[in-house]
Amino acid sequence: MAVVVSTGTADSTAANTKTADKVSGQYQFVGKGKFTLIALGSATGMNVTCAVGGVNLVNDQAIPWTGTAGGLDASAHVICSQVLNGGRVELFLRNTTAGALTTDWILYFEPM
Repeated sequence: MAVVVSTGTADSTAANTKTADKVSGQYQFVGKGKFTLIALGSATGMNVTCAVGGVNLVNDQAIPWTGTAGGLDASAHVICSQVLNGGRVELFLRNTTAGALTTDWILYFEPM
């Protein structure tokens, strides 16, 4: 059964900035398992970086889907899904535009 490592709805990122790490708490350090990142930006220009144990699942990759907050669909907005050995989980968002943008995201972890 998958658990939610990190989630955010309509999380605003200022123009031309990168967020602090979005993962903290109980699932900041995990063992081997499957990681699935789902994300939806409010407009083009939002990038995401997700790393587990120093291995990048995605590295400053554009979030290809845009829409309104609350419109995130777990079956349609998958950025990546990968099995890794585990370690520290990190997630960063970066806004490449001149205006503030919002992002919805969920990072799932399914232990193995």
